[in-house]
Amino acid sequence: MTDQSFRFLSFQGKTKILHLSWMAFFISFLVWFNHAPLMVAIREQFGLSTAEVNTLLLLNVALTIPARILIGMLVDAFGPRKVYSLVLVLSGIFCLCFAFSTTYNQLAISRFLLGFVGAGFVVGIRLISEWFPAKELGLAEGIYGGWGNFGAAFAGLSLPALALAFGGEDGWRYAVATTGVLAMLYAIVFYIQVRDTPKGSTYFKPKRGGAMEVTSKADFVLYAVMNLPLFFALFLIIWQLGPAKLGMLGDTTSLLLYAVVAVMLGVQLFRIWQINGHVFRAPVPKFDRYPFKQVALLNLVYMASFGSELAVVSMLPLYFLDTFDISPLLAGMLGGSFALMNLFGRPGGGYVADRIGRKLTTLIMLAGIAIGYLLMGQIDSTWPLPLAVALVMFCSIFVQGGCGAVYASVPLVKRRLTGQVAGMTGAYGNVGGVVFLVVLAMVTPAMFFVVLSGVAILILILVSIFMDEPEPQTSEVMPDGSVRMIEVS
Repeated sequence: MTDQSFRFLSFQGKTKILHLSWMAFFISFLVWFNHAPLMVAIREQFGLSTAEVNTLLLLNVALTIPARILIGMLVDAFGPRKVYSLVLVLSGIFCLCFAFSTTYNQLAISRFLLGFVGAGFVVGIRLISEWFPAKELGLAEGIYGGWGNFGAAFAGLSLPALALAFGGEDGWRYAVATTGVLAMLYAIVFYIQVRDTPKGSTYFKPKRGGAMEVTSKADFVLYAVMNLPLFFALFLIIWQLGPAKLGMLGDTTSLLLYAVVAVMLGVQLFRIWQINGHVFRAPVPKFDRYPFKQVALLNLVYMASFGSELAVVSMLPLYFLDTFDISPLLAGMLGGSFALMNLFGRPGGGYVADRIGRKLTTLIMLAGIAIGYLLMGQIDSTWPLPLAVALVMFCSIFVQGGCGAVYASVPLVKRRLTGQVAGMTGAYGNVGGVVFLVVLAMVTPAMFFVVLSGVAILILILVSIFMDEPEPQTSEVMPDGSVRMIEVS
């Protein structure tokens, strides 16, 4: 990478890749959340109950957890250019299926499949890391994540107007279909314009696929343990859809799905042994080792940041409406302000991490998250509305900044495993969203915010004790068997 300057307005070299990447992610999120602002029209046309609407919302995130793990493996093996293009094409097809569904079952199945598009985020993390040096990586990943995430907010701003422009009771269908067509068209642009690495660079791939490589006995155990919450979240989703909660699944179907997830867990643990069982027979060469505890800590930090964001964004409009004497429209706009901070918070967190260090930035963001949520738990109807909104935006800055700090660190763990690290970390964000939403259903909103604060404090303690600043150099084995040292700072 000979071009070391960061020229944001350029459309050449690494900056071109950055712009093409965040646009791909923006379109991914536009497609992923295209149903939310049109749900009123969908509910009326299909005559959906509250339980059926909640089921669609839950199905929208269900597939993302395993999909991010799978896509992380695929991008490390086949490269970002091919994988992101495939994600966009498949997402466009699933989107068209949703748009032209004629029964609730078709809506539900296509919405479940559309959770796949949320895994596209992982691809860009690996692609950006191939093009940007470590001193700019946090800012670049932050721009990618923050500006791409804005696709969800843009869906809310644009799709109702687009549906109105199409007109008629099927206007929502054409608005949703438009995003699917856009995804497929952009897949062509992405495939033509993007290269996996700068000219002359090597794209390092895992030695074996199917599970992440670890390099010690302790890391093997920790990796196996860190897989358990991913499947626990899937169990929670089935429970939420089952007879005990929403009642959308019968007893037999629920038991069958529990069995399927249990088998998936067994297969995953067996695959982990197949890939990494050798660490119990002989030590991994020192030059090829990396500390998996870094991955585990980044997973937890992303759960506290992005996971809490997923839950808070879903409840904040109703929280404002119930707490203050305001209109539903204003409550929705104020609730959306939390996600709006993605435009600034993620790039800001990444930029600060580039300047003062990954660990210190992560600690600062976790402290801000803990304080912000603790104060939000004190909001009541006696507060001036502007003060409450200011506090929500203050908290959001640290939540988004935490996301930016995480993905400033992810590409520095082990180059050839970046996609898998990003996939597992991203999946933990969805795990947090599922778990926190379940907590929200069991406690008051005020206590919900206190729980989020407590989780952030606990993870802050773990990070302060166990997290390491990235080493100035890492090593990778070249295709010819030689070892290459890579500067990361």
